[in-house]
Amino acid sequence: MTSAASHSLWSPLRFPAFRGLWASSAVYFIGNAMQSMAASWLMVEMTGSSFLAALVQTAVFLPMFLLSLPSGVLADTTDRRRLILSALAVQAATVVVLALLLLAGVAGPGTLLFFTFVAGCCTALFSPAWNSTVADTVPREDMPQAITAMSIAWNTARALGPAMAGVVFAAWGAGWVFAIAVGSLLVMMQAIRRWPPRPHPQSRLPAERLWGGTLSGLRFARHSKIVLAQLLRTMAYSASGSALWALLPVIGQRQLGLGAAGFGLLMACLGTGAVAAGLVLGKVRARIGLEALVSISCVVFAVVMAVAALVRIPIVVYAALVFGGAAWMAVMSTFNTATQTSAPPWVRSRAAALHTLSALGSFAFGSAFWGAVSGVAGLPVALCVASVSMLGGLLLVRPFPLRMGEQHEVTPGTPWEELFVVAEPRPEDGPVSVEIGYRVRDGASPAFLDAVTQLRAPRRRDGATLWRIYRDLGDNSRYVERFIVTSWADYLHQRARATEADQALETRVREFLVAGEPVTVQHYIAER
Repeated sequence: MTSAASHSLWSPLRFPAFRGLWASSAVYFIGNAMQSMAASWLMVEMTGSSFLAALVQTAVFLPMFLLSLPSGVLADTTDRRRLILSALAVQAATVVVLALLLLAGVAGPGTLLFFTFVAGCCTALFSPAWNSTVADTVPREDMPQAITAMSIAWNTARALGPAMAGVVFAAWGAGWVFAIAVGSLLVMMQAIRRWPPRPHPQSRLPAERLWGGTLSGLRFARHSKIVLAQLLRTMAYSASGSALWALLPVIGQRQLGLGAAGFGLLMACLGTGAVAAGLVLGKVRARIGLEALVSISCVVFAVVMAVAALVRIPIVVYAALVFGGAAWMAVMSTFNTATQTSAPPWVRSRAAALHTLSALGSFAFGSAFWGAVSGVAGLPVALCVASVSMLGGLLLVRPFPLRMGEQHEVTPGTPWEELFVVAEPRPEDGPVSVEIGYRVRDGASPAFLDAVTQLRAPRRRDGATLWRIYRDLGDNSRYVERFIVTSWADYLHQRARATEADQALETRVREFLVAGEPVTVQHYIAER
């Protein structure tokens, strides 16, 4: 594919399955945006509390913090079609009940928060499986633009959904907003039936269990420098930026004196800016690079929060929010793309879940925090402090640089040695100790140690709990690499997870060995 084509927003849309899932996602996102707007504005009308209004956003996004990673494990290890459909069915039932309670006039603030939280739990359960399903429909080179296209659909929904909800809310009340949103869930369910996820490849390895798979995902993120940097940067940006999103109903009502329709227009301005940015994001990102794009966008969003804090002229705030939406889109889409392109297939859903956890978990806690600050110190102070906090996040650029993973860093490789054991242990047996012996040629020990030390990260990333390199006190040319894996099943998984980049590291290590001297591999298992 040419460079121009690879940066074209429309390149993923040539695949029918992606087009179908993209369109149904847009409908679903509109329904969710309508629900979020109606719940936030209804809470302001019910209570007049900025803290409770911000808490609605916490109820929407806190489930992502609690459930995203376990959901990612389920998506990587179970039937994704069944998982998605089950979560959507429960969410549809939840929204129907809430709509009926609101129409009957018996739902209070507690009821609204509870049902909003349950619906958020359903979204958290199926999101990693949905994300990996969409990624399966396009080649790797089209994945950044596919993610951008999905972000455009989401942000278009953020523009249209609140505006539509504002009209319905003003005309018929919040209950009908939720009733209409049920249709978006049915559209999503039909899409997954028509374009189901690909089954996971058949494997002779034992399936990971929920807790073990969760630990594997966390271990991968901790020891993958690329992914860890992206997740930390996402958390910092989302925590600071959540102030504007969480306090937007209060900005509309108190700062600008707007009604429900005016609040919907504020949300629409954010969404419009995001959509406009998405149309050119691929080309801009390719031209100026990841770091420049993210840094400029952080400054823009910080300025927008300051404008929202200090300006009381609606048209000025509307214009600023368009730029804010563009900046938010540019940063979050870049972080999401970098994370998903840096994860190999075995952990891709968990990587997407960790991005969601980092973004929306910090968003949920940030929303509650900024709501509390606003209640104590006032709205302008909360937004100005958040603006300074956003600028402070730029200090993370040097210690945690961004980049997208290369093809060889996510492509599975082939182990150097065949696995040989006299008697195959049971999958749960362990811990397992693995020793790899090297004989280093004269004068090459410093270079060898520098190279072999780089194997620590991939060994730990793929399953090892401990890793060390030892020198033989009786033979200074002999070194032993030793690592511990929790069980035999985990060791088998670790061997299968090595990438072509890991193999390249091992090739470099072997360049410093005595010619013709074999590398020895021994396995030990703990006796009970």
